[in-house]
Amino acid sequence: MKTALTIAGSDSSGGAGIQADIKTMTMHGVYAMSAITALTAQNTTGVRAIRESTPEFLAQQIDAVFEDIYPDAVKIGMVASTELIRVIADRLRHYEAKNIVVDPVMVATSGSALLKTDAVQTLTNELLPLASVVTPNIPEAQVLSGLTIESRADMETAAKKIGDSHGCAVLLKGGHSISDANDLLYANGEMVWFEGKRIDNPNTHGTGCTLSSAIASNLAKGFSLPESVRLAKDYISGALAAMLDLGHGSGPMDHAFILNPRSV
Repeated sequence: MKTALTIAGSDSSGGAGIQADIKTMTMHGVYAMSAITALTAQNTTGVRAIRESTPEFLAQQIDAVFEDIYPDAVKIGMVASTELIRVIADRLRHYEAKNIVVDPVMVATSGSALLKTDAVQTLTNELLPLASVVTPNIPEAQVLSGLTIESRADMETAAKKIGDSHGCAVLLKGGHSISDANDLLYANGEMVWFEGKRIDNPNTHGTGCTLSSAIASNLAKGFSLPESVRLAKDYISGALAAMLDLGHGSGPMDHAFILNPRSV
């Protein structure tokens, strides 16, 4: 059985973070493991509190996984501080981790900030060069590239700048007022557009976490990067189309829609 490790924050409401990652990996037939960077008290309306793991404890979690069940892929999500980012980069280099997917989580769907300002530069310097692919949305890509993104051409320019600067593939996600859920993959000097159908569902809590975990799962199973992205987008579409409606804010998707009779 293929294996994957998620290094991310815990979401007490279950729709994003570690919980979304584990659900997604499990639904892809991949054995999921975790190293928790932070505990969050949050729900569909916002983040109330964040308590970070210490760098030492995060390192011990990562070591415990790699020394026993070596992951076929690694997904990195919410990492709030410079110290934790450096620990992750150090341990991944030490174990020569492969198929690393970095989701540069900066702001929650609810609008709450999840990444300290001083950590952005550390993330770009330490984690992006290790990544097989980084998966920013439009606002995150603007921070990483220093460019304003208002069109498809802007997306191509920003993705190329991020990828060329850090030696990684970039999946720049549309959906934030641009491209109607069309995503751009820049890898090995080539641009590939993945046309998406916007699903009229306001419940999008955890979509970024879920997409990056699905990509990591597919990479763990041996699919190419473009095929991993395509399959991950299909999974997201199915989870959104199931129209799960929970909570008073931007609710979660139905990660287990394949098992739910009302969704098939």
